[in-house]
Amino acid sequence: MIYTKEIENMCPVAKGACHEPAPIPEEGKWVHAKKIEDISGFTHGVGWCAPQQGACKLSLNVKEGVIQEALVETIGCSGMTHSAAMAAEILQGKTILEALNTDLVCDAINTAMRELFLQIVYGRTQSAFSDDGLAIGAGLEDLGKGLRSQVGTMYATKEKGVRYLEMAEGYVTGIALDENDEVIGYQFVSLGKMTDFIKNGDDPNTAWEKAKGQYGRVDDAAKIIDPRKE
Repeated sequence: MIYTKEIENMCPVAKGACHEPAPIPEEGKWVHAKKIEDISGFTHGVGWCAPQQGACKLSLNVKEGVIQEALVETIGCSGMTHSAAMAAEILQGKTILEALNTDLVCDAINTAMRELFLQIVYGRTQSAFSDDGLAIGAGLEDLGKGLRSQVGTMYATKEKGVRYLEMAEGYVTGIALDENDEVIGYQFVSLGKMTDFIKNGDDPNTAWEKAKGQYGRVDDAAKIIDPRKE
């Protein structure tokens, strides 16, 4: 340690106050966090890239300062999906401080990591008041049985109105309209289920039929349009 001459010439004054850091809630406990290994929690956060062409939803499960589980979901940029693949390999096993200062390839993923870091170290995690936190695998459960991200894709123009393209249930194949051409429901195919059916031996046409579904008053429709062609 190097001190300036002015400091060396000062007389010492004893430190009386010894305030602990404010306790933060972590997995059902109040913790005075002083070191990285004092930090645990499961949480989500969203980041965006500099030109705001895409976004990343990042979920991390941290135990004693180390990232044990990472879920990286991206949308809006083709390169971002490949960046997510690299980031998922990079993140697990790192401390949250290492991860904060590691290039996670994509601006959106880096920004999401920054936002998550703030939540985690300030005790604002999803598991803050859950005894022992969430088990490793909680991030995977967020995806549901089909292990697919929930994506909503809608498009609309003033001239021609709305087109539902992708709902949480899956790929929209038809929009149901009433006699006033107002939307009253939609038909869809769950691509995740369809793929599973094919993997289990069904032919594509059978899998397609088994994975179909509908929502709303489709049976009352005056007409059904293909949102991608009509």
